[in-house]
Amino acid sequence: MSRRSRRRFLIQSAGAAGLLGVASRPTWGLAALAGTDPAALTSKAVAFLKGRQAADGSWSPDRNEPGITGLVVTGLLRSGRTTPDEPAVAKGLAYLEKSIDAKAGGLAGVRHSSYATCVALMAFHEADRDGKYKSLIEGAQRFLRSTQFDETNGTPRDHPFYGGAGYGPGGASAPPAPRPEPAKKDATKAATPRPPRPDLSNTSFMIEALRDSGVPADDPALKKAIVFISRCQNLKGEFNDQPWAGKVDDGGFIYTTANGGTSVAGKAEDGGLRSYGSMTYAGLRSLIYAGLTADDPRVKAARGFLVRHYSVEENPGLGQRGLYYYYQAFAKTLAAIGSPTLVDSEGGSHDWRSDLYDALAKRQNPDGSWVNATDGFMEGDANLVTAYGLLALAYASRRS
Repeated sequence: MSRRSRRRFLIQSAGAAGLLGVASRPTWGLAALAGTDPAALTSKAVAFLKGRQAADGSWSPDRNEPGITGLVVTGLLRSGRTTPDEPAVAKGLAYLEKSIDAKAGGLAGVRHSSYATCVALMAFHEADRDGKYKSLIEGAQRFLRSTQFDETNGTPRDHPFYGGAGYGPGGASAPPAPRPEPAKKDATKAATPRPPRPDLSNTSFMIEALRDSGVPADDPALKKAIVFISRCQNLKGEFNDQPWAGKVDDGGFIYTTANGGTSVAGKAEDGGLRSYGSMTYAGLRSLIYAGLTADDPRVKAARGFLVRHYSVEENPGLGQRGLYYYYQAFAKTLAAIGSPTLVDSEGGSHDWRSDLYDALAKRQNPDGSWVNATDGFMEGDANLVTAYGLLALAYASRRS
Protein backbone atom coordinates (compact mmCIF):
# COMPACT_ATOMS: atom_id res chain seq x y z
CA MET A 1 0.00 0.00 0.00
CA SER A 2 1.23 3.46 -0.80
CA ARG A 3 2.11 6.02 1.87
CA ARG A 4 -0.50 8.34 0.43
CA SER A 5 -3.23 5.71 0.79
CA ARG A 6 -2.38 5.12 4.42
CA ARG A 7 -2.66 8.82 5.13
CA ARG A 8 -6.20 8.93 3.71
CA PHE A 9 -7.43 6.29 6.16
CA LEU A 10 -9.74 8.52 8.19
CA ILE A 11 -10.89 10.53 5.20
CA GLN A 12 -11.99 7.69 2.97
CA SER A 13 -12.03 3.94 3.06
CA ALA A 14 -8.68 3.12 1.56
CA GLY A 15 -7.20 -0.34 1.97
CA ALA A 16 -5.26 -0.65 5.20
CA ALA A 17 -3.24 -3.82 4.76
CA GLY A 18 0.22 -3.31 6.16
CA LEU A 19 -0.79 -0.24 8.16
CA LEU A 20 1.17 -1.31 11.21
CA GLY A 21 4.79 -2.28 11.53
CA VAL A 22 4.46 -2.81 15.27
CA ALA A 23 6.36 -6.07 15.30
CA SER A 24 9.56 -4.15 14.60
CA ARG A 25 10.98 -1.59 17.02
CA PRO A 26 9.71 1.92 16.17
CA THR A 27 11.85 5.02 16.38
CA TRP A 28 10.66 7.24 19.20
CA GLY A 29 11.61 10.85 18.69
CA LEU A 30 10.29 14.36 18.95
CA ALA A 31 9.11 15.91 15.73
CA ALA A 32 9.58 19.67 15.72
CA LEU A 33 6.34 21.34 14.66
CA ALA A 34 5.32 24.95 14.53
CA GLY A 35 3.85 26.24 17.79
CA THR A 36 4.15 24.19 20.96
CA ASP A 37 7.51 22.46 21.38
CA PRO A 38 6.87 18.82 22.34
CA ALA A 39 10.53 18.40 23.30
CA ALA A 40 10.16 20.98 26.07
CA LEU A 41 7.00 19.31 27.40
CA THR A 42 8.76 15.95 27.38
CA SER A 43 11.91 17.17 29.13
CA LYS A 44 9.91 18.69 31.97
CA ALA A 45 7.79 15.55 32.39
CA VAL A 46 10.84 13.28 32.41
CA ALA A 47 12.53 15.43 35.07
CA PHE A 48 9.40 15.34 37.21
CA LEU A 49 9.14 11.55 37.10
CA LYS A 50 12.82 10.99 37.80
CA GLY A 51 12.42 13.01 40.97
CA ARG A 52 9.39 11.02 42.16
CA GLN A 53 10.84 7.52 42.25
CA ALA A 54 10.66 5.61 45.54
CA ALA A 55 13.71 3.98 47.11
CA ASP A 56 12.63 0.51 45.94
CA GLY A 57 12.54 1.66 42.30
CA SER A 58 8.77 2.02 42.05
CA TRP A 59 6.44 4.95 41.55
CA SER A 60 3.39 5.54 43.79
CA PRO A 61 4.20 2.57 46.08
CA ASP A 62 1.41 3.55 48.45
CA ARG A 63 -1.12 2.50 45.80
CA ASN A 64 0.33 -1.02 45.54
CA GLU A 65 -0.07 -0.86 41.75
CA PRO A 66 3.05 -2.10 39.90
CA GLY A 67 1.31 -1.15 36.67
CA ILE A 68 2.03 2.50 37.42
CA THR A 69 5.76 1.73 37.50
CA GLY A 70 5.46 -0.18 34.23
CA LEU A 71 3.75 2.78 32.57
CA VAL A 72 6.32 5.25 33.91
CA VAL A 73 9.29 3.16 32.74
CA THR A 74 7.70 2.68 29.32
CA GLY A 75 6.99 6.40 29.04
CA LEU A 76 10.54 7.32 30.07
CA LEU A 77 12.06 4.98 27.51
CA ARG A 78 9.73 6.02 24.70
CA SER A 79 10.39 9.67 25.41
CA GLY A 80 13.79 9.38 23.77
CA ARG A 81 15.31 11.15 26.79
CA THR A 82 16.41 8.13 28.81
CA THR A 83 18.12 4.79 28.28
CA PRO A 84 17.75 1.43 30.02
CA ASP A 85 21.06 2.01 31.80
CA GLU A 86 20.11 5.28 33.47
CA PRO A 87 19.65 4.85 37.24
CA ALA A 88 15.93 5.67 37.43
CA VAL A 89 15.03 3.37 34.54
CA ALA A 90 17.34 0.58 35.67
CA LYS A 91 15.86 0.68 39.19
CA GLY A 92 12.34 0.67 37.77
CA LEU A 93 13.11 -2.33 35.57
CA ALA A 94 14.68 -4.16 38.52
CA TYR A 95 11.54 -3.50 40.60
CA LEU A 96 9.34 -4.95 37.85
CA GLU A 97 11.64 -7.93 37.40
CA LYS A 98 11.49 -8.73 41.12
CA SER A 99 7.67 -8.67 40.90
CA ILE A 100 7.57 -11.46 38.31
CA ASP A 101 6.45 -14.94 39.27
CA ALA A 102 9.08 -17.08 37.55
CA LYS A 103 6.77 -20.08 37.21
CA ALA A 104 3.77 -18.19 35.86
CA GLY A 105 5.86 -15.88 33.67
CA GLY A 106 4.04 -12.67 34.61
CA LEU A 107 3.31 -10.53 37.64
CA ALA A 108 0.97 -13.22 38.89
CA GLY A 109 1.21 -12.39 42.57
CA VAL A 110 0.35 -8.70 42.37
CA ARG A 111 -2.88 -6.78 42.31
CA HIS A 112 -4.31 -6.45 38.79
CA SER A 113 -1.83 -9.04 37.57
CA SER A 114 -2.83 -9.15 33.89
CA TYR A 115 -2.78 -5.39 33.45
CA ALA A 116 0.50 -5.04 35.36
CA THR A 117 2.06 -7.73 33.16
CA CYS A 118 0.95 -5.90 30.00
CA VAL A 119 2.71 -2.68 30.91
CA ALA A 120 5.74 -4.50 32.33
CA LEU A 121 6.03 -6.37 29.03
CA MET A 122 6.03 -3.07 27.15
CA ALA A 123 8.74 -1.73 29.46
CA PHE A 124 10.93 -4.82 29.04
CA HIS A 125 10.48 -4.70 25.28
CA GLU A 126 11.53 -1.06 25.13
CA ALA A 127 14.56 -1.81 27.31
CA ASP A 128 15.61 -5.01 25.54
CA ARG A 129 19.09 -4.76 24.10
CA ASP A 130 20.97 -7.79 22.81
CA GLY A 131 18.30 -10.11 24.19
CA LYS A 132 18.78 -9.10 27.82
CA TYR A 133 15.07 -9.40 28.58
CA LYS A 134 14.20 -12.08 26.03
CA SER A 135 13.16 -14.71 28.56
CA LEU A 136 11.11 -12.19 30.57
CA ILE A 137 9.35 -11.05 27.41
CA GLU A 138 8.50 -14.60 26.39
CA GLY A 139 7.30 -15.44 29.90
CA ALA A 140 5.07 -12.37 30.02
CA GLN A 141 3.59 -13.22 26.63
CA ARG A 142 2.86 -16.74 27.86
CA PHE A 143 1.23 -15.41 31.03
CA LEU A 144 -1.02 -13.02 29.11
CA ARG A 145 -2.24 -15.82 26.86
CA SER A 146 -3.13 -17.84 29.95
CA THR A 147 -5.25 -15.03 31.40
CA GLN A 148 -7.40 -14.54 28.30
CA PHE A 149 -10.99 -15.78 28.56
CA ASP A 150 -11.18 -18.76 26.18
CA GLU A 151 -11.72 -22.52 25.96
CA THR A 152 -8.58 -23.29 27.96
CA ASN A 153 -10.16 -21.89 31.13
CA GLY A 154 -13.77 -22.84 30.58
CA THR A 155 -15.09 -19.94 28.49
CA PRO A 156 -16.91 -21.07 25.31
CA ARG A 157 -17.04 -18.88 22.20
CA ASP A 158 -20.71 -18.04 22.70
CA HIS A 159 -20.01 -16.58 26.17
CA PRO A 160 -19.97 -12.73 26.25
CA PHE A 161 -16.52 -12.81 27.88
CA TYR A 162 -14.85 -14.89 25.19
CA GLY A 163 -11.56 -13.47 23.91
CA GLY A 164 -11.37 -10.67 26.46
CA ALA A 165 -8.83 -9.89 29.14
CA GLY A 166 -9.37 -8.38 32.57
CA TYR A 167 -7.30 -7.19 35.47
CA GLY A 168 -6.57 -10.73 36.57
CA PRO A 169 -6.89 -14.34 35.39
CA GLY A 170 -9.86 -15.14 33.17
CA GLY A 171 -12.23 -18.03 32.82
CA ALA A 172 -14.79 -19.92 34.82
CA SER A 173 -12.12 -22.00 36.52
CA ALA A 174 -9.99 -19.02 37.54
CA PRO A 175 -9.88 -17.87 41.16
CA PRO A 176 -11.80 -14.69 41.98
CA ALA A 177 -9.94 -11.47 41.30
CA PRO A 178 -8.55 -9.89 44.50
CA ARG A 179 -10.91 -6.91 44.51
CA PRO A 180 -12.83 -6.72 47.80
CA GLU A 181 -16.34 -5.39 47.94
CA PRO A 182 -16.95 -2.14 49.87
CA ALA A 183 -17.12 -2.67 53.61
CA LYS A 184 -20.52 -3.82 54.81
CA LYS A 185 -22.32 -2.66 57.91
CA ASP A 186 -22.07 -6.15 59.42
CA ALA A 187 -18.32 -6.39 59.95
CA THR A 188 -18.62 -10.03 61.05
CA LYS A 189 -19.39 -11.11 57.50
CA ALA A 190 -16.42 -11.50 55.18
CA ALA A 191 -16.48 -9.48 51.99
CA THR A 192 -17.11 -11.53 48.85
CA PRO A 193 -14.46 -10.99 46.16
CA ARG A 194 -15.76 -9.95 42.77
CA PRO A 195 -15.58 -12.64 40.10
CA PRO A 196 -13.15 -12.11 37.22
CA ARG A 197 -14.44 -10.35 34.14
CA PRO A 198 -12.86 -8.87 31.00
CA ASP A 199 -13.06 -5.29 29.77
CA LEU A 200 -12.01 -3.43 26.64
CA SER A 201 -9.31 -1.36 28.32
CA ASN A 202 -7.39 -4.39 29.59
CA THR A 203 -7.99 -6.25 26.34
CA SER A 204 -6.54 -3.34 24.36
CA PHE A 205 -3.45 -3.26 26.60
CA MET A 206 -3.01 -7.00 26.10
CA ILE A 207 -3.16 -6.66 22.33
CA GLU A 208 -0.79 -3.70 22.35
CA ALA A 209 1.73 -5.47 24.59
CA LEU A 210 1.69 -8.64 22.48
CA ARG A 211 1.95 -6.83 19.15
CA ASP A 212 4.64 -4.40 20.27
CA SER A 213 6.71 -7.29 21.58
CA GLY A 214 6.63 -9.14 18.26
CA VAL A 215 3.46 -11.26 18.21
CA PRO A 216 1.93 -11.22 14.69
CA ALA A 217 -1.58 -9.98 13.95
CA ASP A 218 -2.78 -13.45 12.97
CA ASP A 219 -1.87 -14.97 16.33
CA PRO A 220 -4.74 -17.02 17.83
CA ALA A 221 -4.88 -14.82 20.95
CA LEU A 222 -5.54 -11.74 18.83
CA LYS A 223 -8.12 -13.51 16.68
CA LYS A 224 -9.98 -14.50 19.84
CA ALA A 225 -9.72 -10.95 21.14
CA ILE A 226 -11.50 -9.64 18.04
CA VAL A 227 -14.61 -11.53 19.16
CA PHE A 228 -14.71 -9.73 22.50
CA ILE A 229 -13.80 -6.34 21.03
CA SER A 230 -16.60 -6.63 18.44
CA ARG A 231 -19.10 -7.39 21.20
CA CYS A 232 -18.12 -4.14 22.91
CA GLN A 233 -19.01 -2.09 19.83
CA ASN A 234 -22.34 -0.35 19.39
CA LEU A 235 -22.83 -1.79 15.92
CA LYS A 236 -25.78 -3.83 14.80
CA GLY A 237 -24.80 -6.73 12.56
CA GLU A 238 -23.12 -10.09 12.39
CA PHE A 239 -20.23 -9.29 14.76
CA ASN A 240 -22.16 -8.32 17.89
CA ASP A 241 -24.79 -10.71 19.22
CA GLN A 242 -25.33 -8.80 22.47
CA PRO A 243 -28.75 -7.25 23.21
CA TRP A 244 -27.54 -3.64 23.24
CA ALA A 245 -25.80 -3.74 19.83
CA GLY A 246 -28.65 -2.22 17.80
CA LYS A 247 -29.92 0.35 20.30
CA VAL A 248 -27.33 3.14 20.16
CA ASP A 249 -25.73 1.75 16.98
CA ASP A 250 -23.26 4.63 16.50
CA GLY A 251 -20.08 2.61 15.93
CA GLY A 252 -18.51 3.63 19.23
CA PHE A 253 -17.41 1.34 22.03
CA ILE A 254 -18.44 0.57 25.61
CA TYR A 255 -16.35 -0.69 28.52
CA THR A 256 -17.36 -4.32 28.97
CA THR A 257 -19.86 -7.06 28.14
CA ALA A 258 -20.06 -7.95 31.85
CA ASN A 259 -23.26 -7.48 33.85
CA GLY A 260 -25.33 -7.49 30.69
CA GLY A 261 -23.10 -4.77 29.22
CA THR A 262 -21.61 -1.79 31.03
CA SER A 263 -20.64 1.67 29.82
CA VAL A 264 -18.96 4.26 32.02
CA ALA A 265 -20.91 6.82 29.95
CA GLY A 266 -24.17 5.33 31.19
CA LYS A 267 -27.36 4.26 29.46
CA ALA A 268 -29.53 5.87 26.83
CA GLU A 269 -33.26 6.28 27.42
CA ASP A 270 -34.05 3.06 25.57
CA GLY A 271 -31.56 1.10 27.66
CA GLY A 272 -28.79 1.23 25.11
CA LEU A 273 -25.23 1.74 26.30
CA ARG A 274 -23.60 5.05 25.41
CA SER A 275 -20.29 5.01 23.55
CA TYR A 276 -17.39 7.20 24.63
CA GLY A 277 -14.12 8.48 23.25
CA SER A 278 -11.36 6.68 25.13
CA MET A 279 -12.87 3.23 24.64
CA THR A 280 -13.61 3.92 20.98
CA TYR A 281 -9.98 4.88 20.29
CA ALA A 282 -8.87 1.78 22.22
CA GLY A 283 -11.32 -0.40 20.31
CA LEU A 284 -10.35 0.92 16.90
CA ARG A 285 -6.64 0.57 17.62
CA SER A 286 -7.17 -2.98 18.81
CA LEU A 287 -9.05 -3.93 15.65
CA ILE A 288 -6.21 -2.56 13.52
CA TYR A 289 -3.52 -4.24 15.62
CA ALA A 290 -5.42 -7.51 15.21
CA GLY A 291 -5.27 -7.21 11.44
CA LEU A 292 -8.59 -5.67 10.40
CA THR A 293 -8.39 -3.29 7.45
CA ALA A 294 -10.05 0.02 6.63
CA ASP A 295 -12.84 -1.57 4.60
CA ASP A 296 -14.05 -3.71 7.50
CA PRO A 297 -17.47 -2.44 8.71
CA ARG A 298 -16.31 -2.35 12.33
CA VAL A 299 -13.36 -0.14 11.46
CA LYS A 300 -15.52 2.12 9.28
CA ALA A 301 -18.12 2.51 12.03
CA ALA A 302 -15.55 3.30 14.71
CA ARG A 303 -13.90 5.83 12.40
CA GLY A 304 -17.28 7.46 11.86
CA PHE A 305 -17.85 7.88 15.59
CA LEU A 306 -14.43 9.47 16.06
CA VAL A 307 -14.73 11.98 13.24
CA ARG A 308 -18.13 13.02 14.61
CA HIS A 309 -16.68 13.50 18.09
CA TYR A 310 -13.19 14.84 17.46
CA SER A 311 -11.86 16.66 20.53
CA VAL A 312 -8.72 17.35 22.53
CA GLU A 313 -10.64 19.33 25.15
CA GLU A 314 -12.58 16.42 26.61
CA ASN A 315 -13.02 12.68 26.57
CA PRO A 316 -16.16 12.55 24.40
CA GLY A 317 -19.03 11.14 26.41
CA LEU A 318 -17.21 11.54 29.74
CA GLY A 319 -16.11 15.16 29.78
CA GLN A 320 -12.96 15.56 31.89
CA ARG A 321 -13.10 12.05 33.37
CA GLY A 322 -10.23 9.90 32.16
CA LEU A 323 -8.89 12.77 30.04
CA TYR A 324 -5.23 11.72 30.13
CA TYR A 325 -6.01 8.06 29.49
CA TYR A 326 -7.96 9.44 26.53
CA TYR A 327 -4.95 11.43 25.31
CA GLN A 328 -2.68 8.38 25.17
CA ALA A 329 -5.40 6.29 23.47
CA PHE A 330 -6.04 9.14 20.99
CA ALA A 331 -2.33 9.43 20.10
CA LYS A 332 -1.70 5.69 19.86
CA THR A 333 -4.61 5.14 17.52
CA LEU A 334 -4.03 8.06 15.19
CA ALA A 335 -0.30 7.28 15.04
CA ALA A 336 -1.16 3.69 14.08
CA ILE A 337 -3.41 4.94 11.30
CA GLY A 338 -0.63 7.15 9.99
CA SER A 339 -2.57 10.20 8.81
CA PRO A 340 -1.19 13.65 9.74
CA THR A 341 -4.66 15.16 9.64
CA LEU A 342 -8.18 14.17 10.57
CA VAL A 343 -11.23 15.59 8.84
CA ASP A 344 -14.20 15.96 11.17
CA SER A 345 -17.86 15.46 10.29
CA GLU A 346 -18.24 19.14 9.37
CA GLY A 347 -15.32 19.07 6.95
CA GLY A 348 -12.81 20.75 9.23
CA SER A 349 -9.25 19.48 8.91
CA HIS A 350 -7.26 18.98 12.13
CA ASP A 351 -3.54 18.57 12.58
CA TRP A 352 -4.15 16.22 15.47
CA ARG A 353 -0.54 16.22 16.65
CA SER A 354 -0.42 19.98 16.94
CA ASP A 355 -3.82 20.01 18.66
CA LEU A 356 -2.62 17.41 21.17
CA TYR A 357 0.65 19.23 21.89
CA ASP A 358 -1.25 22.44 22.55
CA ALA A 359 -3.75 20.68 24.82
CA LEU A 360 -0.97 19.11 26.86
CA ALA A 361 1.06 22.33 26.99
CA LYS A 362 -1.72 24.38 28.54
CA ARG A 363 -2.39 21.68 31.14
CA GLN A 364 1.19 20.95 32.19
CA ASN A 365 2.09 22.14 35.68
CA PRO A 366 5.23 24.22 36.31
CA ASP A 367 6.96 21.17 37.82
CA GLY A 368 6.44 19.21 34.60
CA SER A 369 3.59 17.03 35.82
CA TRP A 370 0.04 16.56 34.67
CA VAL A 371 -2.83 15.74 36.99
CA ASN A 372 -6.58 15.59 36.51
CA ALA A 373 -8.52 17.58 39.08
CA THR A 374 -11.53 15.29 38.68
CA ASP A 375 -9.47 12.33 40.00
CA GLY A 376 -11.45 9.95 37.81
CA PHE A 377 -9.81 6.58 37.12
CA MET A 378 -6.93 7.36 39.51
CA GLU A 379 -6.04 10.49 37.53
CA GLY A 380 -5.37 12.37 40.74
CA ASP A 381 -2.05 10.48 40.82
CA ALA A 382 0.50 12.76 39.14
CA ASN A 383 2.88 9.87 38.44
CA LEU A 384 0.25 7.90 36.53
CA VAL A 385 -1.07 10.91 34.66
CA THR A 386 2.39 12.21 33.75
CA ALA A 387 3.21 8.76 32.37
CA TYR A 388 0.07 8.99 30.22
CA GLY A 389 1.23 12.42 29.03
CA LEU A 390 4.68 11.09 28.09
CA LEU A 391 3.14 8.19 26.18
CA ALA A 392 0.81 10.53 24.31
CA LEU A 393 3.76 12.73 23.32
CA ALA A 394 5.86 9.74 22.30
CA TYR A 395 3.17 8.28 20.06
CA ALA A 396 2.37 11.64 18.49
CA SER A 397 6.07 12.08 17.70
CA ARG A 398 6.55 8.51 16.50
CA ARG A 399 8.40 7.88 13.26
CA SER A 400 7.87 4.39 11.85
